[in-house]
Amino acid sequence: MNWKERAVNCLKDSLIPIPVELNKIDWKSGLSSKTERLAQHICAFANQENGGYFVFGINDDATMFSLSKEQADEIIRKLGNIALNNLSQSIQIQHSVIDFKGFALLLIHVPEQADKPVYLRGRTVYESYQRSAGQTVKMSKEAVKLIISVSNGISYESQIAWKKLPSEKILQMLDYKRLYELLDKNIPKASDTILSTLSEYGFTVQDGETWNITNLGAILFAADLTAFSSLRAKPVRVLRYTGISNLVLEKEYSEKKGYAAGFEDIVDYIMKNLPQEEIIKDAIRQNKTDCPRAAIREFLANSLVHQDFSITGMEVMIEIFTDRIVMTNPGSPLNDINRFIDLPPCSRNEQLAQSLLLLHICERRGSGVDRAVEALETALLPPPKFAKGENFTRVFIYGRQKLSAMNKQDKIRACYQHCCLLFEHNREMTNQSVRERFEIDKRNFSIASRIINDTLEAGLIKMAEPESTSRKFASYVPYYA
Repeated sequence: MNWKERAVNCLKDSLIPIPVELNKIDWKSGLSSKTERLAQHICAFANQENGGYFVFGINDDATMFSLSKEQADEIIRKLGNIALNNLSQSIQIQHSVIDFKGFALLLIHVPEQADKPVYLRGRTVYESYQRSAGQTVKMSKEAVKLIISVSNGISYESQIAWKKLPSEKILQMLDYKRLYELLDKNIPKASDTILSTLSEYGFTVQDGETWNITNLGAILFAADLTAFSSLRAKPVRVLRYTGISNLVLEKEYSEKKGYAAGFEDIVDYIMKNLPQEEIIKDAIRQNKTDCPRAAIREFLANSLVHQDFSITGMEVMIEIFTDRIVMTNPGSPLNDINRFIDLPPCSRNEQLAQSLLLLHICERRGSGVDRAVEALETALLPPPKFAKGENFTRVFIYGRQKLSAMNKQDKIRACYQHCCLLFEHNREMTNQSVRERFEIDKRNFSIASRIINDTLEAGLIKMAEPESTSRKFASYVPYYA
């Protein structure tokens, strides 16, 4: 696939079903007179994996118009000059005018540069920019340091968190006992064997007579994350509030262990602090929560794996209200939030993701969100909602609601997610499956039909057989199918 085909596919993804600018694409209705801002946009695309695209001829509201040849020529000339002369290195941009839905649009491709970061000419390296949540933003110092390391072939996880420690200190600072439990192995008696295992998994690196702890080792198995200066803000926080607002904080918990070492403790704490219903069964009182543990596990693992460690002063945070749970992690998502169920995950932290897989904390790559959404659907709970910002990703998990209490957007989201899950299992959504999803009586099939029609109008699903004229036996697939 050449760059023009990739650009057109990206353009379609940004317009359907819900128009939104992506990190890979920037709609433009015209050429800005602000040369420096244009240079920042080019810089951001050049620093991004696989580069990015400007599309001229699209307004902020996603309406389109045709550019004249004179307009296109002027845009190409100006952006070409900026790319060659206003950045720390000269960049050759590519361009093409395409016919898209009857409109003449100009595509500008800014390729990713091998030598990163690209920054503004005449400035320091800290005048570098990146794309985040569809916007061009200045990189933090930590992000600049990270991109330099990655550009030199050194991943964040491989960087050193603590240097030149004696072997006995390593065994104090890393919870190696938990590592062996997760690996289902007996703990060796010889410390040299333990150190060898830590090194084998990339958690430590021998440095002469001493040892270094890598970021990966500290993040996963630190006995205390706050002991590492670069990770002091990374313990997971759990906040429980009284009521449905954050005005009254009832209790707070911070897990200082590394993510692998403390994962089950965090899940246990969340589950114990969810709203409980008292049930008497066989004369025994039991407390029960509606939210499945599987959903909490998978969403928590995703929040940990996909966070952006270059964002300082922000941790993975779980907020518990009486009607919902909110999980927030640093970093905007790399995938479209409408495609979390079907697309393979794009991870900023590939070694971290792989390690959690090997340690059986993640079941398998790419299944986390699917499993979580499916667990919530099986429990007949409302659909989770995904949100993003310039520097965060957030998931909302809701408590039980009657169908009559759900608003139109909740029903549409549930219908779409239901359709995605079925499609992943090589099945198609029907009126019957929607009734089962919402516990709608067979006699009230028209309620399910209305939900399906609303989801069709939102552009999130389509008929599996468009040529069919019968709605009674119609089946449906996601819009991307």
